[in-house]
Amino acid sequence: MKKIKKHSFSSEFWSQRYEQNQTGWDIGEISTPLKHYIDQFKDKELKILIPGAGNAYEAEYLFKQGFKNVYVADISKKPLRNLKTRFPDFPDEQLLQIDFFDIEDSFDLILEQTFFCALPVDSRQAYAKKSAELLKENGILSGLLFSFPLTENGPPFGGSEEEYLTYFSPYFEIEILEACYNSIKPRQGNELFFKFKKKSA
Repeated sequence: MKKIKKHSFSSEFWSQRYEQNQTGWDIGEISTPLKHYIDQFKDKELKILIPGAGNAYEAEYLFKQGFKNVYVADISKKPLRNLKTRFPDFPDEQLLQIDFFDIEDSFDLILEQTFFCALPVDSRQAYAKKSAELLKENGILSGLLFSFPLTENGPPFGGSEEEYLTYFSPYFEIEILEACYNSIKPRQGNELFFKFKKKSA
C-alpha cells in the first residue's frame, strides 16, 4: 500500500496536542459502550489491536480483565508513556509507536475509539482496507464512530452511516451499525456502535 502522508499522521502534530492538553477526545477512562462490549468477551487469548489508542484506557481495562494479548498503537510516544506510567505492568513490546498504515501483523479483533474520526476524509477508505488486511480470517473490527456532520473544527471527526458503509462494505460483513444506546452523556445521540466481520477471501 502506498504510504499516506497527511498532517493527522504526524507524530509532532499529536504530541503537541498532548503537551498542550488539547485532548478533548480523552474522557479519562474506558468509555461505557466499549466496557460493556469487552465484558461480553469469553476468549482471553484474543489478539487485540487498539490503533490510534491515545492514553489507551481500553487496553488497561482489557489487561486487568486477563486479556494479555493486547497491542496499543499510536504515532505519538507521549500517550504510550502515559499508559506505561499509569500501568507499569503493561508489556513494552506491546506498545507500538507506529503509523497505523505501517503495522505488519495479524489480529483477531481491532477496537476503534476516536482514531478513525481523526483521519483525513480521503484516508478513510484506506483505513477500512488496512483494517481488513490486519485481521485474521473471520476477524472483527468493532467500536464507535461519530454520527454528526463534518465541520471546519477538525481534524475531521464526523460522518454518516451511509458514508461509513461505502468505506467498509467492500471489505466487511456489516453485522451491527446502529445508534449507540449507552454513550457517555456528552456523546449521547452522536455515536454509532459497529461490529464488522472481515469478508472471506
